[in-house]
Amino acid sequence: MNDAKKPRLILRYTAGQRINHWIIAITFVLLALSGLALFHPAFYWMSNLLGGGVWTRILHPFIGVLMFLCFVVFAARMFRHNLMSRRDWRWLAGFRDVLNKREENVPEAGRYNGGQKLLFFAMILLLLGLLLTGLVMWRSYFAFLFPIWAIRLASLLHALFAFLMICAIIVHIYAGIWVKGSVRAMTRGTVTPGWAWKHHRAWLRQLRGGAGSHK
Repeated sequence: MNDAKKPRLILRYTAGQRINHWIIAITFVLLALSGLALFHPAFYWMSNLLGGGVWTRILHPFIGVLMFLCFVVFAARMFRHNLMSRRDWRWLAGFRDVLNKREENVPEAGRYNGGQKLLFFAMILLLLGLLLTGLVMWRSYFAFLFPIWAIRLASLLHALFAFLMICAIIVHIYAGIWVKGSVRAMTRGTVTPGWAWKHHRAWLRQLRGGAGSHK
């Protein structure tokens, strides 16, 4: 097929958005591994990733703040695209059809489908929980401001939020691999018209009609 007959690719994420996304991804991996090292002695060997136990305790919270700030920037840009609508709730009700690759039986998805939107807001809540509990636990800076029972409760909640966050990211990664062509959006920034028509038809109609921005 010559270049004239190739379908024109659609921009889904700008270079800045992709860089921000991969910073979030890298910092998440560092936080997950260093967090496990601090959580249980069986995982302590993972602290070598950041230079040992002392450096892991020092760097873990700073990396957490960096991830949170990067996510705030990303979420602020994408927030309006992730507001739930009646169509999204109907899409979620037909999720079994999506799993069985019968997407023609569910409402057309906009830039993001109902599942992606739920995951988006779940990550916002979990990251807020991780930040607040992390601040309570952050020795040398904030922990001395709180009674010991509050620090212990924050430690428990921090571990719970971290576990749920890891589960959410696993779902996110699995969905990205399962829906063929999705990884390309976060590596090259573009998708094919066929991919957009199959998975986000309402978004493609919007782009073709010029009714709103896809950025």
